Amino acid sequence: MVQELLTALAITGAAGLLYVAAAAHVVRQYEKGVVLRFGRLRGQVRGPGFVMIVPGVDRIHKVNMQIVTMPVPAQDGITRDNVTVRVDAVIYFKVVDPVDAIIRVEDYRFAVSQMAQTSLRSILGKSDLDELLSNREKLNQGLELMMDSPAVEWGVTIDRVEIKDVSLPETMKRSMARQAEADRERRARIINADAELQASKKLAEAAGVMSDQPAALQLRLLQTVVAVAAEKNSTLVLPFPVELLRFLERATPQQSAVYRASPAVALSKPPKAGDAPQHPAASAAPCALPYSPGG
Repeated sequence: MVQELLTALAITGAAGLLYVAAAAHVVRQYEKGVVLRFGRLRGQVRGPGFVMIVPGVDRIHKVNMQIVTMPVPAQDGITRDNVTVRVDAVIYFKVVDPVDAIIRVEDYRFAVSQMAQTSLRSILGKSDLDELLSNREKLNQGLELMMDSPAVEWGVTIDRVEIKDVSLPETMKRSMARQAEADRERRARIINADAELQASKKLAEAAGVMSDQPAALQLRLLQTVVAVAAEKNSTLVLPFPVELLRFLERATPQQSAVYRASPAVALSKPPKAGDAPQHPAASAAPCALPYSPGG
């Protein structure tokens, strides 16, 4: 009798332990528990801690309330300017209403993923390639607005959407590279032409100053000689400008009086118009010849 009683107590204790193990649940700090009794929502949402339910009657669903990072698979699409691109993104969302996340949608994670893919394809067709490459912040905001409206009904809020990578065809990459090179070449030529224009204006101003002051040309020539000599060249070719000759000619006193006093210089002058032609013998200077009696 006693043995049968002990056996019954052991069975009852084991059943109690199994009941407690099946009824006891622990909800973590970042989770919320939704309890359904015979398929109907029972009571309020259970908070974090130790939760007891009726095994076989109640069923608890734990919903993660943390921000979920979900990658969006790469989508192939055609932009508004007919360029084929491949774009992938990442979405950040979290559950704000666990009851709607369990009751209103079968699998809120799968639903958010499919909505993100369709929204990404839709926004690709509404954007140009330049906008897709340079103005991603605007596209991210557009994606967030497109996904946030239906997600609210599922108890989910979209925190942020980011476009990760935009893959272009190789032909388009080469075309863009050639376009960038041509644009840089154009800017380089414009800058070079502007520099040549400014240099020509400065040279024209310098030429005007040197024409008014011939000594400036001489000083510039000496500066050039000093600069060339500093290079320790073995051979120095020094140009002699005509302007320097003119400067030296003006600086040298006239020697006209000496020329007039010299007979050779006077005879070497060409005859003026209207003068009588002279005999070649008359133009010779007089000289004394020795007298010879026999001659």
